[in-house]
Amino acid sequence: MSNELNIPDEKFALMLEQIKELFFEFGIKNLNMDDISHKLGISKKTLYRFVKSKEDLITRIFEYDQVKWAEAMNIIGSQEVNAIEKLFKVSLLVYEEMKRFNPMLLFELRKYYESLYNEFHNQKLDHISRSMRINLKKGISEGLYRNDLNIEAVVAIYMNYLVEIHNAQVCRVAEVTFDELFRVMFENHIRAISTPEGVAYFEKRKREITENLIKNNN
Repeated sequence: MSNELNIPDEKFALMLEQIKELFFEFGIKNLNMDDISHKLGISKKTLYRFVKSKEDLITRIFEYDQVKWAEAMNIIGSQEVNAIEKLFKVSLLVYEEMKRFNPMLLFELRKYYESLYNEFHNQKLDHISRSMRINLKKGISEGLYRNDLNIEAVVAIYMNYLVEIHNAQVCRVAEVTFDELFRVMFENHIRAISTPEGVAYFEKRKREITENLIKNNN
């Protein structure tokens, strides 16, 4: 991972993990480079050995996150399970990440680092879209998804759901939690694209899927 990110050593990788946690806790705007170095227990000079500025730091965090994301997706892709299982695992990965990005953090990223956020956000959406296309073709070949699906339309609709579901206003208007909204979205998606065999398989796994979502929220 370090080589792919051009990270000088594993110390920097650990620093990026710690800094990301600080941003989740305190937000981005509230932390300057002095604050970050102080909370890491290092000098600002040491921090500047690895990055040129706060914007450069955020870029490196995005790059680091992209590599970790790709690794996690590759692990799921290599598993010998059917398409519904893979879609569940990928959706759970997306769910876990979306839960951590509170509306204020997203607001700050879009307001102060819009170009950076858009670049990496779009890269991630493209990666998810490619994975979904592969998943849909796999599910069709397994007889779990309908063979009359318009793959591009299904991907477009599901990706739109993933983006909109993170809009806090949606949850407030509907008076439901993010968790409930995500579970309903996932189930509706599976039922819409699956054959009777696929629906039957999902029904057998539905309880465990719900329990996993609850567990990952605690």
